[in-house]
Amino acid sequence: MTLISFVVPAFKVQGYLRECLDSILEQPFDDLEVIGIDDASPDDSGEILAEYAARDPRVHPVRLVENVGLGPARNIGLDRATGEYVWFVDGDDWLVPGCLPHVADRLRAARPDVLIVDHVRAHWNNVGTRSAMRDVFPEPPPEATFRLRDRPQTLRLLHTAWNRLVRREFLVEQGLRFEPGWYEDVSFSYPVLMAAERVGVLDRVCLNYRQRRTGAITRTRGDRHFEVFAQWHRVFRLMDRWGPAVAGLRPAVFERMIWHYLTVLGNGERIAPELRPPFFAQIHADYVRFLPPEGYPVPPGLEGVKHRLVAAGRWRTFSALRAVHQVEERARRSARRVKRRVLPVARRNARRARDAALREYYRAELRRPLDPTLAVYAAYWYRGYSCNPAAIYTAARRLAPQVRGVWIVRRDRVNVLPPGVEYVVAGTREYYRVLARARWLVNNVNFPDFVRKRPGSVHVQTHHGTPVKVMGLDQQRYPVGAMGMNFAKLLHRVDRWDYSVSSNSFSTQMWERAYPADYTTLEVGYPRNDRLALATAEECRQARAALGIGPDEYVVLYAPTHREHLPGWRPPFDPDRMRDVLGPSGRLLMRSHYFHDRDRRLRGASDGAVLDVSTHDRVEDLYLAADVLVTDYSSAMFDYGVLDRPIVVYAPDWDAYRVARGVYFNLLAEPPGAVAVDFPGLLDVFRSGAVRGADAEQARQRFRARFCALDDGHAAERVVRRVFLDEPVEVTRRLPYRWKTANTT
Repeated sequence: MTLISFVVPAFKVQGYLRECLDSILEQPFDDLEVIGIDDASPDDSGEILAEYAARDPRVHPVRLVENVGLGPARNIGLDRATGEYVWFVDGDDWLVPGCLPHVADRLRAARPDVLIVDHVRAHWNNVGTRSAMRDVFPEPPPEATFRLRDRPQTLRLLHTAWNRLVRREFLVEQGLRFEPGWYEDVSFSYPVLMAAERVGVLDRVCLNYRQRRTGAITRTRGDRHFEVFAQWHRVFRLMDRWGPAVAGLRPAVFERMIWHYLTVLGNGERIAPELRPPFFAQIHADYVRFLPPEGYPVPPGLEGVKHRLVAAGRWRTFSALRAVHQVEERARRSARRVKRRVLPVARRNARRARDAALREYYRAELRRPLDPTLAVYAAYWYRGYSCNPAAIYTAARRLAPQVRGVWIVRRDRVNVLPPGVEYVVAGTREYYRVLARARWLVNNVNFPDFVRKRPGSVHVQTHHGTPVKVMGLDQQRYPVGAMGMNFAKLLHRVDRWDYSVSSNSFSTQMWERAYPADYTTLEVGYPRNDRLALATAEECRQARAALGIGPDEYVVLYAPTHREHLPGWRPPFDPDRMRDVLGPSGRLLMRSHYFHDRDRRLRGASDGAVLDVSTHDRVEDLYLAADVLVTDYSSAMFDYGVLDRPIVVYAPDWDAYRVARGVYFNLLAEPPGAVAVDFPGLLDVFRSGAVRGADAEQARQRFRARFCALDDGHAAERVVRRVFLDEPVEVTRRLPYRWKTANTT
């Protein structure tokens, strides 16, 4: 028999589900199974479960045809579980690495009916808060099991399903299952503890309880929070049925009920002001209904005052007490903000005065009406005309000519703009004016922090690549690669987004996790790849001719990414040795990352066979000209994959990179082609012909099916129709592709 069955319900958790599953399957412990329940999720959660099942026989997906809710979904998983113990883990939480061997040892040694494990609350801002374990058990809990009546303080541990493993046969014998509705953990977890003859506690953090910025019911206002009362009523009905066996626990359970009710009521993100009086009234009614004859342990201090006000049904006094507390807390926060804002007078220099004057002009422009025809475009921190915004701009000129497009560029990049493109220079009065007045703002990065999100304006975040390395809030776990990042300001910028353009379902999932906010995702492919998807042989010849490349030459494009955690570091690469391997017809194009635009020269790029193309403004031209792409962790591989040409991953620092910078998937295990982890190995990939071998071909097709299926040449049109013309769009995944060869011979 399998020792542990994980039941993982999935509903709208596509951004987190991979991390959850990886945290289970990558444990140094194999005696497990995962029952993944796709609760008719409208996102790609079901596809993720199917993907994991296809490559790991321990994963068993179940797809429900209609949404049943968390409790019933868990029951379905329980019915399919075969393990001795069941662990209900939510799809947006994740296990601590290396915890399962310790859990398994305790299960095998103590054979508990239920084993509670410790957890931490993992907040979206990378702050972790500990559980109540140390408060409930100031001394480490015993390894031996116990009954709840002997240690009733155990009830004060969080009443969730995911912080405990339960013996499956025990659940079957007791007939304990989850009820439908919100707060379903209440009517499961407390009865489990009361019915168990053998309760164990493992004083080890085993699970990260994700505190999501958006999407969680604990951060959702509405009247469904009243469902908490029905769940507690079920607990007391069970206690009445079980009679004397649990009678001694009634005071402690009652105290937990009132504590829970007050916790829900006190959370302004759950109970709207107009619902607070009736919610309080129901708390009072339950207090009177379920109060034990012998009383209960009323907590001391302010909490005890709240309990007494509930007992008396004094809502007005309770509300006034809360208002006083809120005023005091706001005063404390205000004092802290004032202290932080005090700056030395010496920092108020002339540049700040000038900027202040321009910002004042910007604020004045904000008071003027939006220009209903104005769209502002920018890319790569105003580095020029490129990427997804450029493709959308071109499509908008054709499909929505009534929209006037204006680009923002740095002064030193004006010369790269195509003829006829209207622009303003960053930092000028015109710059502040268009930012204030534009109806649409389109960028592949974020606009500066001072930019306001005006009512009626539409912000479109196009991004600039499918992510290999972790992004956004996920970078908090990799501080070496996030030096100087202010994540609170990042979220302020993200909250301005109305649309997030995604190139594939994988990107959609990762953006949802890295940038949690209430934007609409446009999963339509990447506009910048339209040109690649529709490219003809003649366009490829023209791109090569523009670079001085003949039709018979074999062209390799080397495009490594930037290492934020290692400024100035470059992968070991010898252009002369690479050129020798390519032979007399070989040409090597070398392109540095755009972050290095102030240091464009590459050593060795000194003759006709090796060409530095770092300053070439249209990377798509380079893709069309190249027969092979060599890269490491750059999003270039996803774009180049649209052309269906060989890709080589050259990752000499893979182990260090994924530990220091963090990655979203194992690139070496799921590559787009041949792989080399050192420079001699890279040379051998070309020398041996592995670059075009059968294994590389199969890897590329799998990669393209996963990441490139939406790039059909019409992504920009879909964005324009949805954003500028307010038309619905439909997307059909397009595969297989033809192999578009750059070499025309």
